[in-house]
Amino acid sequence: MTGTGKFFVGGNWKANGNKESVKKLVQELNDAKLEDDVDVVVAPPYIYLDYVLNNLNKRVEVSAQNSWVGKGGAFTGEISAEQLKDLGAQWVILGHSERRHILGETNETIGKKAAYALNNGLKVIACIGELLEEREAGKTTEVCFGQLKAYADAVPSWKDIVIAYEPVWAIGTGKVATPQQAQEVHAEIRKWLADNVSAETASETRIIYGGSVNAANSAELAKQEDIDGFLVGGASLKGPDFATIINSVRSKKPAA
Repeated sequence: MTGTGKFFVGGNWKANGNKESVKKLVQELNDAKLEDDVDVVVAPPYIYLDYVLNNLNKRVEVSAQNSWVGKGGAFTGEISAEQLKDLGAQWVILGHSERRHILGETNETIGKKAAYALNNGLKVIACIGELLEEREAGKTTEVCFGQLKAYADAVPSWKDIVIAYEPVWAIGTGKVATPQQAQEVHAEIRKWLADNVSAETASETRIIYGGSVNAANSAELAKQEDIDGFLVGGASLKGPDFATIINSVRSKKPAA
């Protein structure tokens, strides 16, 4: 089964940038010529969200990199879904491996975060992915399916969710899953959705790849039938490179 959703490219800026570099990156994205048939989202650090929302071309939507698991209140250092919505953010990234493996977030907590964000009007980039030792032990699908189940058990619907498959061993390491490795896992994810949610959800939910995606490898990855786009880290901090990755949607189009 091949996905039917629109190509999607997200840029996760992580804890990078300052006022000057963010201003430059926003200008580069505003100047870039982007293909029409691709949804584009960028995720700046919280403190730059307002600037980006007010200065970036509306062609590109804006995401937060995390949100609190419930209603705001006495939770020092956290940001609530309601606050993000109030600011004008449309998306939030949840379940990123850096939050799972550095900050100790569990599958269940991430599922609850996703449900709360969706119920408060945010769309969710739901991250999943295995560690190197899990891949080497043959547990890739077991790990990814467990992470998917935690989302499925909690969320009200998959309509506003994009799944980001990011093998942890490929994030920021320069190692990239081969197009065939990525396609294989994406196909397994889509099958899991068909078997455990619905065939319609499996077809319509976009499954994007993340893990050292750059301007040089994105076109080849985009050719895979179950890769519906990318979640990009370091390369999203360079406007021209990010534009090249966005425009790799051309690899999806049949030759004239």
